[in-house]
Amino acid sequence: MSCNSVIIKSVMKFLQLFMCETLVKRIISLILLAIGVSNQQITEITGVCDRSVRALKKKAETEEIESLFIVKGGGRKSKLKDVESAIAEEIEKNNYHSRQQIADMILEKYGIKVSLPVVGKMLKKKGLNI
Repeated sequence: MSCNSVIIKSVMKFLQLFMCETLVKRIISLILLAIGVSNQQITEITGVCDRSVRALKKKAETEEIESLFIVKGGGRKSKLKDVESAIAEEIEKNNYHSRQQIADMILEKYGIKVSLPVVGKMLKKKGLNI
């Protein structure tokens, strides 16, 4: 692997702190296309398949670039989606002092095992302070 490839992969990892992996790969692929890197090299560096590189190139040539920065779908349905409101009511009624207590309550009452960061996200979404 060349030095440039290592640098590009490092930049990609950094950008993934701020945006999804798909968008990072598209942006880097577009930059590499713009400077004339071959499709095969782009595939090796970014992990985007050859067909996707060709599609990116075609859209870039037809000036549909803005649409390339929109990532649709993806993501995973929250385990708590159906019971968030009930959990929030339970938290407001009872005396919970930690996220671990809330995670334990969710496991006990709803049979859903969740991590502490998931509990934190749900609390933030519902505007609850624990």
